[in-house]
Amino acid sequence: MAADTLFHRITDYAHRADPYPLYAELREAGVVRQDDGSYLVGTYHEIEALLHDPRISSDRRKRAVPDETAVAGEGLSPAFIGLDDPEHHRLRSLAMRSFGPPHTPDRIAGMHDEITRIVKDLIGNFAGKERIDVVDDFAYPLPVTVICRLLGVPLEDEPQFRQWSDAIVAGIDPTPGEDPEERPRAAAEARKTMGLYLGDLADKRRSHPSDDMLSAFAGDSPDGQLTPLEIMTTSVLLLIAGHETTVNLITNGILTLLRHPDQLARLRGEPALMPRAVEELLRYEPPVQMLPQRTPLADIEVAGVTIPQGAPLILMLASGNRDPRRFHEPDRFDPTRGDNRHLGFGSGIHSCFGAPLARLEAQIALNELIQHLDDPRLVEDPPPYRRSPVLRGPRHLLVEYRRAAARGSR
Repeated sequence: MAADTLFHRITDYAHRADPYPLYAELREAGVVRQDDGSYLVGTYHEIEALLHDPRISSDRRKRAVPDETAVAGEGLSPAFIGLDDPEHHRLRSLAMRSFGPPHTPDRIAGMHDEITRIVKDLIGNFAGKERIDVVDDFAYPLPVTVICRLLGVPLEDEPQFRQWSDAIVAGIDPTPGEDPEERPRAAAEARKTMGLYLGDLADKRRSHPSDDMLSAFAGDSPDGQLTPLEIMTTSVLLLIAGHETTVNLITNGILTLLRHPDQLARLRGEPALMPRAVEELLRYEPPVQMLPQRTPLADIEVAGVTIPQGAPLILMLASGNRDPRRFHEPDRFDPTRGDNRHLGFGSGIHSCFGAPLARLEAQIALNELIQHLDDPRLVEDPPPYRRSPVLRGPRHLLVEYRRAAARGSR
């Protein structure tokens, strides 16, 4: 088929369960202009170079024809993930003060025991069951519980977050819908409503601070202070990014291990291998498949193709992760793979803010779950997938097993 239809085919839900043959076609075609004027890049070295190229913008407002669905009526200012330096650096740096080193070096590592308790509590709910939905019963409630505790959000409000989150994620779906304005409109409304809720919580923390990130955002900082609108925008970003990608990472991880029972058995016996296995999962089945919002600020040449200033540029991370020019036997799942510098968390100045937390959650969750489920097997393969081609993962993952074992992690 014509290379200029690749993006339509990749984002077609019919290919959601297995887009990898299309990614191979993209790599063979090189840098490809699509029939809508966008450009696809699917090879590892070119993607990595572009992620570090200061001529590439993450701000869709820089496009020759601005993406109106992305910038109009958002209700909140753009989050730093959609901005360029120096504004991106300022906002990201202020957010990082309360999340990681050098100012809060123990924030994530200090969550280890609490994450383990949450995981064990969720697994405890499996008692008496012989079938679970990995998404609804485990992979979703874990990261949303963790990010709510980090931010200081009452967990009883979590069900509302799922509704808001689903609408926001649907809004970044690049697949044309029946009504091209409805999803962005619903996403903007959800962002605004969630932002107002989180902004109100931050206001309350100013007079009654606690050891959470909303309190830190609302407090004074020697490096500057987030405005009330920036607190809302940043908090919404962290809450969405803090659980949506981790849900997919855990679910894709269990699906991959159940498809490779020899590797599952090995990890059961050697749980110390799990950190390397999680890195391989981030390469092999990454939760973020593509970055659809890049734009060149000048004419650039990539692999012999000139991409004009202002053209939509789409970086297919999942394709780069399977590039045989970078990875040996890229279509083979190998949890002991070395030199695994994957693109699962992106690269460059926009590399995933929450990567350390996602890694920790996935390592604990997968280790505990595979130790507790005896003889697990998929009820349906492939499972039903979420609609989004960007944040790709099963919507449900039904697993049957003999019993929930009581032996715990080794």
